[in-house]
Amino acid sequence: MEGLIGKKIGMTQVYDADGKRTCVTVIEVGPCPVVQLKTLEKDGYVAAQLGFGVQKTQRLTKAEAGHLKKTGGLDGAVRMLKEFALDAGEAVKVGDTLTVANFEGVKYVDVTGVTKGRGFAGVLKRYNFAGGNMTHGGHSKRRTGGLAARDLPGWIEKGKKMPGHMGDVNRKAMNLEVVAIRPEDNAILVKGSVPGAKNGTVIVRKSLKNNVKKGA
Repeated sequence: MEGLIGKKIGMTQVYDADGKRTCVTVIEVGPCPVVQLKTLEKDGYVAAQLGFGVQKTQRLTKAEAGHLKKTGGLDGAVRMLKEFALDAGEAVKVGDTLTVANFEGVKYVDVTGVTKGRGFAGVLKRYNFAGGNMTHGGHSKRRTGGLAARDLPGWIEKGKKMPGHMGDVNRKAMNLEVVAIRPEDNAILVKGSVPGAKNGTVIVRKSLKNNVKKGA
């Protein structure tokens, strides 16, 4: 499977056999039941629709409840649905459950998540502006500065960096090294940080660039 749905648990540190410390992010991956299969004849492409999380059935619409009922042995309702491409020669069926074992032998992954929402932020925090003089009578300490031309065009151009809403957007951390896979905890440990807050839902995919290059 190209990837799985998971939940960011948080960050910690692990030590290797030589005593070297590595900062890692712990991600709970799966279990992800196969809810639907997309076929070339019916849908025009091949993929598997996976579910993740548990929620109350009464929170679903009738259409969603009927869709999940087709899986047969699915216990309860899932919180999220996501489609993934199948690996070459992989065969799965509706009702199967995929776990972190899907990443056995994978050296690098890409993790997609929603960043933390920071609310309304100024340009110093949002875009790392330098700001004005803090001493010697400076009156533009944390201000934006000039915004538009005095003459033509005389208006603020689109894309101008200004104060506004910061965070709460989709971001992907690419080529993260897989430090360890713990099937007993259904968790994967990746080197470095990933987008999002603790307990946030993330998408973990096999990194195409590095895994092909390294022959994993």
